[in-house]
Amino acid sequence: MEVRQLKHFLAVAECGHFTQAAKLLNIAQPALSISIKKFEQQLGVSLFNRAERRAELTQEGHVLLTHAKKILQQIDDAKLAIDELVGLKKGEVRLGAPSMVGSYFFPEIIMAFKSHYPQLTLILIDAGTQSIREMLLNGELDIGVIIDQDVPDELETDHLLNCEMLAVMGEQHALANRSSITFSDFFDQELVMFKPGYFHRDYMDRASRRYGHELKLSYETNLLAMILNIVKREFAVTALLDLVTEHEKGIKGIPFEDRIYLDLALAWRKDGYQSMADRAFIDFVKQYV
Repeated sequence: MEVRQLKHFLAVAECGHFTQAAKLLNIAQPALSISIKKFEQQLGVSLFNRAERRAELTQEGHVLLTHAKKILQQIDDAKLAIDELVGLKKGEVRLGAPSMVGSYFFPEIIMAFKSHYPQLTLILIDAGTQSIREMLLNGELDIGVIIDQDVPDELETDHLLNCEMLAVMGEQHALANRSSITFSDFFDQELVMFKPGYFHRDYMDRASRRYGHELKLSYETNLLAMILNIVKREFAVTALLDLVTEHEKGIKGIPFEDRIYLDLALAWRKDGYQSMADRAFIDFVKQYV
């Protein structure tokens, strides 16, 4: 089994099509087909069901896919470790954070980190916590911010901060003067929310089912700026973290009667190689917090 064969197999599995995979790999499609056929002969199994336009994984293909991803990730980690031994630093940190945390918690940290380590690049990726978990496990991110609850065994975590989720509305909204709000009153409002996969949306979906309500979604977007503009103009209300209401004018954050507190954590793969840049960023954030 060769690394090249695993890369060819993974490309076809992810594209679901030999022609698209060949373009991705920058090789001829017949050469890719021959490579996969030889690989199947070596293994003694069929990895793909070849339909007219699709290449779908067989049961054996699905089993190999999990191992192939891990093997290729470990090879990348090994190359990085060797590079650092000879003095070649990775030079970047790939950080995944939900929109609210990325917009209101990390900017000052990132600027301070960059001033201390000007030679390093920090790439901040906006995604929901479920997507961040998957990207961490797949090796697409080095570090991510996730909810510190039901964490997969493959991830290591370190506490980052505690936040409260609030009902958020315009300053002149009929409910804006309340000291707290019930879920029933909240779910009676026209709502603007992030799409599923973001922790506050998933929480509200569960809460609405628990209290026997349906979300009255007037707007659904992952653009935080759009959510804030809609709320400020009082077209709808939403639920956001208190770190947003602390920094934004024109909105009012009200606690729920059943208070909602969230523990956020930095996470990374336990079996993944941490570059010097990754370790420096984690230590810097811990000191900053």
